[in-house]
Formats: sequence, C-alpha cells, structure tokens
Amino acid sequence: MSHNRRISVIGLGYVGLPVAVSFGLSPDNAHPVVAFDISVPRVNGLKAGHDITGEVEDTDLAKANMTLTTDVKELAKADFHIITVPTPVDNANRPDLTPLVSASTMLGGILKKGDIVVYESTVYPGATEETCVPVLEELSGLKCGPDFTVGYSPERINPGDKEHRFETITKVVSGQDQATLDIVADVYGSVVKAGVHKAATIKTAEAAKVIENTQRDLNIALMNELAQIFDRMNIDTKDVLEAAGTKWNFLKFSPGLVGGHCIGVDPYYLTYRAEQTGYHPQVILAGREINDGMGAFIAREMVKLMLQNGGGKTVTMLGLTFKEDVPDLRNTKVVDVISELKSYGMDIQVHDPMASNEEAQHEYGIELTPTDALAQTDAVVVAVPHASYIDGGWDMVQGLLKNGKGVVVDVRGVLDRDTIPDGVSLWRL
Repeated sequence: MSHNRRISVIGLGYVGLPVAVSFGLSPDNAHPVVAFDISVPRVNGLKAGHDITGEVEDTDLAKANMTLTTDVKELAKADFHIITVPTPVDNANRPDLTPLVSASTMLGGILKKGDIVVYESTVYPGATEETCVPVLEELSGLKCGPDFTVGYSPERINPGDKEHRFETITKVVSGQDQATLDIVADVYGSVVKAGVHKAATIKTAEAAKVIENTQRDLNIALMNELAQIFDRMNIDTKDVLEAAGTKWNFLKFSPGLVGGHCIGVDPYYLTYRAEQTGYHPQVILAGREINDGMGAFIAREMVKLMLQNGGGKTVTMLGLTFKEDVPDLRNTKVVDVISELKSYGMDIQVHDPMASNEEAQHEYGIELTPTDALAQTDAVVVAVPHASYIDGGWDMVQGLLKNGKGVVVDVRGVLDRDTIPDGVSLWRL
C-alpha cells in the first residue's frame, strides 16, 4: 500500500516514537514525519540520537526521516495527524482525559480543511467522537465531516517486546466514514507488514482496545486469586500451573503484580463507561480489586515469614519498574509492596538498574540505592525479574542477606527452587 499523506505524530513516548520512526523509515513517505512532543528534554534527547525508553534503536532513530520538534506550528505541515498521548486514571480510578483533550486543543489551533486526525490513545467507547471532536471543532472553527475527519486505531505496543513490534502486529483501523477508513487503512498499511483490520465503527475499535487488556487483567486476576488460595493450602502455585498447563486448551497465565499503563488501567475506562449506561460491571471490577490488592498480600506474607524466622526489619527490594527490562515506572505496583512493608515498620532499600532515580523520587518519593551502596538486609524481594537479577541468581540474592541467611520473596518464581542456599527461607506466588 502507498499513500500521499504528510504525517505528524503527537506524543513521543513508548507508543508514539516507534510509530513516528516506522513511518520515517518507510520509502513511501516522501516528506519528513513531524514528530512532536511537549517535553523539551525528551525531544532534545531524541535529537541527540538516543531513546531512553529503549523502544527504538539508535541506528533507526538516526536513519528515520523525521522533524523532531516542540513547535506546534510545525504540525501545520502535516495533513494526517496521529495522537498517541497517555490516558491514565486518577486517584479514584476514573479516566483522566486531560492529556488527550490538551493534545486535541493544541492540534485544533492548526487544523486545516482536508486533515485527518487519528487517535491511538486508549479511551472508552465514544470518547473520540463525543469528547475529542468537539474540541477540534471549537479550536479550529471547522466542522467535522465536511472540513476534516477523524479515525481511531488502538495502539498495541508492548514495552520491551522485541518480537511484537508496531510493524509486526495487525493494526485495527477505523474512520468516521468509508473514505476516511480507506485512507487510514492505506496509511497504516504502508508500514504495518502484518496488515490492517478495518473495524466497523470508531466505537468498535475503541471497545476492542479496552477489552484486549480487560481480558488479560481478568485472567491474571484468576491466577492471583488461585495463588492466595493455594498459599493457604501450602501448595506451590507454579507447580499447579505447570501440571494444568499440559492440557491443550489451558490458558497459560501466571500470578503477579499488575501495573503499567495498560492492563492495570484500561479496564477502568470500560467500567466507567459501563456505569454511565446504568450497568455495574461486577466481574471486571472484582478482577481489578484482586489485582490491586496483590502488593499488600505479598508484603503481609513476607512479614509473617520474617517473624517465623526470627524477625528483622530491613528489606532489599530488587526492581521498581512495572515490568522486567524496561525503565517505565508508570503505575508500578511494586510501590504497593513497599508501602505495606513500611506500615509494618520495615526499613527498605530499593534497587533497579533500569529505572531513573530522578523519576523514582519525583513519582514516588523513593531514593534508588546504587549497586555499590547496597547494604545486607534481613530479607530480599525479587519484585521485578530484570535479566541482571536472573543472571545473578542465588549468588547475588544470598549476597544481599545478612550472613547469607534470611527470607527471600520471589514474586515471579524466577529463582531455582532446587538450589535454595542453606539458611534461606523462600516464598513465591
């Protein structure tokens, strides 16, 4: 597929940058991609040739035909605008569309007749047409339909995943009319090798996005509930799942902390919209309650084990990011474990080779301890299975314990259970 559109990408985070670079590397794009972000440090870092998120290789960043900018006026050079800003939830788990509305407000100021605006940010069904379009119309003075049109194409970026990339994942596309849908499909089809799926409507595409992660959230919630049940029975959950997994149609999910900007957030967008229709979603919210409570559960079980093994109040937390081998700290549930442990009077040092100390302090008030400054403690939590922790194995973990003895909590079960060192008490989900 080919197209003749001039592309802009608004928001250069984990989602937007791979999209911009992919279009910037495509021979079908005769014009530079306008790659925009409001963060001056972010844009300057990309201009310097490095993506701190690790999603884009420096060589690809250097080769991509892009105009990296924080100047809104540059967006006027494009006629096909892709918005990829975050859509978080607030402290009450209600959708926070502030970044999306801000981006729409900004874009509305330079919107032209004939432009197409495609939203990739996760939203509840109806948000594009009911919330974003009125903002675009008000700020541009144009009318959606005769003057400009909109589409929605949900992002499917999986941070840290080198196999499933923007170009290799089937792209769901939608448009407010057939002509727009065909153009959106052609534009994305020019770079997405896996092909595109044309959704029936914009609301259909919006709904597809939120249920993808809602389904995963519920499956993990089942595993987390099973882990709590089997813990009371003194049965190892991983052993149970390995046995059950031998059946051909058993879905292979595992228990753990559910954080990040997708699985732990998207279901709340769906439940919010469902409640607006007068329906109270019981199953989805029950799953969210289980997953949101896992940090406290892990901490409580750890305190029990420490008391059973002579006490102590110092803990080393290995890993803070929401996922292994990525620097992303957004909505990490490791902080729930830390908070609960602190409520029991525990002194905690936190280590993470991937995370930014500045971001950890800003977002959570947590000071990361450098590797060479780690003190020995009474207990160690392998909270996030970064490759460096897996490589270090028991030698690294035991070296962090006072006299090589104490409690170890292995949240994801990555340590070899058959080689537990003497004097170490292991607990895992």
